[in-house]
Amino acid sequence: MITIWPQYLNKNLSLKEGRKIAKEDCVKDPSINEIEKALKRLGLKYELEKERAYPGKWYEKSGRALVEWDNTKLELIREVSLKIKEIRN
Repeated sequence: MITIWPQYLNKNLSLKEGRKIAKEDCVKDPSINEIEKALKRLGLKYELEKERAYPGKWYEKSGRALVEWDNTKLELIREVSLKIKEIRN
């Protein structure tokens, strides 16, 4: 299982703040609901934990997704981010 936090795909954050992929692959302020839609469209098995808080922002319950994925974490984050971009357009 791979954990995805909305912070991983957030264009407004720096790498130190939790962004994991290049800004051009990111989206602005992704929500856990958008991540869920993207995972559904990608046909992946996942589990949502909406009450969880990202460790770097423990005071903010952003939620997280636990995803079954065979490739690398960065590939998964990029796929989800690109799918959110597609959904938004």
